[in-house]
Amino acid sequence: MTGICDGRTAIVTGAGGGLGRAYALALAEHGANVMVVDINAETGQQTVDDIRSAGGQAELSLEDITSYESAGNIFKATMDAFGDVHAVVNNAGNNRDRMFTSLTEDDWDAVIAVHLKGHFCLSSHAAKYWRGKAKMGEEVSGRIINTSSGAGLLGSVGQSNYAAAKGGILTLTLNQAAELGRYGITANAVAPQGRTGMTEKVFADMMKPPEDGSFDVFDPANVAPLIVYLCSEKSAHVSGHCFESFGGKLSIANGWKTGTIKDKGARYDVAEIGQVVNELMNISPPAQPVYGS
Repeated sequence: MTGICDGRTAIVTGAGGGLGRAYALALAEHGANVMVVDINAETGQQTVDDIRSAGGQAELSLEDITSYESAGNIFKATMDAFGDVHAVVNNAGNNRDRMFTSLTEDDWDAVIAVHLKGHFCLSSHAAKYWRGKAKMGEEVSGRIINTSSGAGLLGSVGQSNYAAAKGGILTLTLNQAAELGRYGITANAVAPQGRTGMTEKVFADMMKPPEDGSFDVFDPANVAPLIVYLCSEKSAHVSGHCFESFGGKLSIANGWKTGTIKDKGARYDVAEIGQVVNELMNISPPAQPVYGS
């Protein structure tokens, strides 16, 4: 196999199904070696087998992405198998949906661990490796692709833990892009829509493939071309963005920006703050509604 990622190596988490599997298959199709990371041995091995049967190169890791030591084992296994690492695709996720007042501490910790800490652990090992190469004078073409969501951009009723994790991933991406660019590393986020293990039960009817053979907008493979491009050398000028991808739609999200400023030139009194706040609200564009509100 040859293509835009020929000779490059990518680690894809949560690659046993849904979006991660689609990314892994597409990366291999376009020339990349792929380390498939998943907690499910059967589905993870199926992705590996499908890549190999199509002529690609892939290995499987069942290590825990929420453990820094285990993430290091994933990185080392990838280096041992393929000799280098060029891209990390942080895709693995989970959810424990509850209204905020029903969330338990375990619900919070479990989701934050997989999404937010999971994004940190593997990316940290990769970034340190790439920084070391850059300091040795070697050319680096490192890629970090993080997974946010509309919940992270807008919030989502019944998903406070998930939305907070995905929002954290967005700002993590901004920091990574700002800090790591000097070493030849880019960092971007993707907010994808597609059938995954987290959506297939709740939205099964809405997301089922069309029976008439028309375009399947929820096919996770629709997002894969963007991931392949972002993992390639050709995306070296693209960093610090969040791409929204759904069906045939692609956009770059507009994040928080400083709005109109009311400057008194002195400390506001409590008695006058209310009027200033109301004036600012009247001239500021409203945020998009929270999902489910």
